[in-house]
Amino acid sequence: MAISVRDVADDAGVSVGTVSNVLNRPEKVSPDTVARVLASIERLGFVRNDAARQLRAGRSRTIGLVVLDVRNPFFTEVARGAESRAAEHGLSVLVANSDDKHDRESTYLDLFEEQRVFGVLVTPVSENLPRLMRMRDHGIPTVLVDRESHDASFASVAVDDVEGGRIAAEHLLSIGRRRIAFVGGPVTIRQVADRLAGAQAAIGAADGRLEFIGTDALTVEEGRRAGRGILARDPRDRPDAVFAANDLLALGLLQSIVMLPGSSTAADGRGRVRVPGDIALIGYDDIDFASSAVIPLSSVRQPAELIGSTAVDLLLEIERGERPREHVVFQPELVVRGSTGG
Repeated sequence: MAISVRDVADDAGVSVGTVSNVLNRPEKVSPDTVARVLASIERLGFVRNDAARQLRAGRSRTIGLVVLDVRNPFFTEVARGAESRAAEHGLSVLVANSDDKHDRESTYLDLFEEQRVFGVLVTPVSENLPRLMRMRDHGIPTVLVDRESHDASFASVAVDDVEGGRIAAEHLLSIGRRRIAFVGGPVTIRQVADRLAGAQAAIGAADGRLEFIGTDALTVEEGRRAGRGILARDPRDRPDAVFAANDLLALGLLQSIVMLPGSSTAADGRGRVRVPGDIALIGYDDIDFASSAVIPLSSVRQPAELIGSTAVDLLLEIERGERPREHVVFQPELVVRGSTGG
């Protein structure tokens, strides 16, 4: 049988209210009484029911964070930044993975709403504004993460992905590449569409054309598949540079190019596909694995931890009734490494 607050009070010879004060406002209780109550808690093995206490208060001390893909180290770093900032304010973060699926995203949003979380940080699969507005109208502050809100409905924190796509493409142009391909998808993911748009703008300004190679997801395996497709072409039809929508895709591409027959490091030695000599490669996010790849990967860096901590800051501003900065947009940074000749 579970030990109750009443059991602790009887054992310590105090009132239930005194036990409550020891648990929540110990400064209001004499040191001797605090010691006696804590001794009873230890002796009886009492465990406080924070969930029930929080529900009685009308709000938990948990922030719900819904990300697109927990396998992507970028989102791990976002969560790390959010968790660190939340802990400074006595809050915890519960991470949920939508896996780029609307139904899973909706399921987690419903769960967080039922649990009356302190607030929700979400990287939406797409513009799901009616569902998010319902949550906000029910008193749960909501901040968009890694996605800029295009109206005044929600606070948001993101990186300028159009600019990120532009600087990636301009870098490839600056090293003399002209047959450039963009690998990524689906384009219903806003970040992918914005990175593609930035690259198209830069290449169009140079009177070039950008080939689009779509993928079903932003994963290493999809990158390998795209790489196999590129290597299967006649060498004259291959791109001389690839801009991948994220680093996981870029790492999969790199694995295909350097390991499959037809590459310069393949076991049978056929072909001479070299990175960056024949195909320069740049990714996006600058995850930790990018710098330690067999050929260090050039990438467009996002301040992932800062994105997470800033999202919590916005949530706290909303909770305090302050007018939050509606859209916080960080600028991306180009990191040049061996995959483009750096």
